[in-house]
Amino acid sequence: MSEHEVVSVQEACEPRGESCEAHALFLGERIDMRATARRVASNPLVVEVPEGGCAALFRYGVIVFFDVPAAARASFVEAIRPCVSAPYAEPERESVTLRVAPVGHEGVGEPGEIRISDPSVPRLQVAADVLAKSVVLSQYEAEVAEVFNAIEPLAAELSAGRRAGRSVPGLLRHIGRTLLIQQKMVGRVEIPEKPELVWEHPELERLHLRLAEEYELAPRHIALERKLALINATATTTLEVVQTRRSLRVEWYIVVLIVVEIALNLYELFGRG
Repeated sequence: MSEHEVVSVQEACEPRGESCEAHALFLGERIDMRATARRVASNPLVVEVPEGGCAALFRYGVIVFFDVPAAARASFVEAIRPCVSAPYAEPERESVTLRVAPVGHEGVGEPGEIRISDPSVPRLQVAADVLAKSVVLSQYEAEVAEVFNAIEPLAAELSAGRRAGRSVPGLLRHIGRTLLIQQKMVGRVEIPEKPELVWEHPELERLHLRLAEEYELAPRHIALERKLALINATATTTLEVVQTRRSLRVEWYIVVLIVVEIALNLYELFGRG
């Protein structure tokens, strides 16, 4: 694609008017970026939607639509579904209105509204990065909450001194999920990191900082890390308790066997006498 074609596609992609709707969807574990539509920009990847508007795609499974009607969004998602690994049955969603504001007033305005000085593709990319990370955090927060619900009765059993061995296999499955979440947060999404676009366009850093602060990306990320650490500590404690109980049980079996063997030897000794 020539430079002239890139510029014309960007102009066609930019929303018309003073506002547009943005919709973020967390479709699945990963999106194959090689099988995408006509490209507008990269880092993050932005593609043109045939019915109008554009979409920002993230390798970790999120699509953010700008100025794309509902029917066109559904068609685009259906077309790209074969490129999505481990799709979610019910994708996590987040919507917001982007409104053009005077210079110096960029950031979050009214609830559910983001203000940008112009609807250029770089500014859409910054908004897309924050929305994508926010919707990923929402998905992971829900998954971690499920694990906490599973841990609560286990902790109650341990507190009451009851056996927790029967709950261990299910707990370990939940622990596996949380470890995967931790790996994705660090290795794929890189939530605390600034996008490469901000390094290339320093004038967009203030907008990114304001949006990241409004959506509480850093505090939510820290809260998730603390919950994951607590889950891992709970799992370690539970497994240690189970292992200790099993070791004690084995030791008692050995003691019983030794006593039986001594009794048999004494019986044979005194029985013969």
